[in-house]
Amino acid sequence: MSAGGSFGGNRGLRPVPPEKGVFPLDHMHECDLEKKDYINCLKSSGHQSEKCRHFSKKYLECRMEKNLMARQDMSELGFGKETGLEASGEKNEKRIDN
Repeated sequence: MSAGGSFGGNRGLRPVPPEKGVFPLDHMHECDLEKKDYINCLKSSGHQSEKCRHFSKKYLECRMEKNLMARQDMSELGFGKETGLEASGEKNEKRIDN
């Protein structure tokens, strides 16, 4: 038998929550447009996430506005000062519909 106990693992250890905590799922689909824009951008760019950062940022901002995640400074989420690519991406932003 394993050291963790049979069929239940080690029952003496308590689970540890994730570092950032748990945030609710978007059951009411409040940020679906932003999510779909990001996913469509990834598909059209060959899954190069760097080209879709502005969509990712908009999705996270939507989640914060709708209280689907805790408010955080965008720099804490990896969005520091805008690079030339990000700035031009936001100006040329287009919604991609299927």
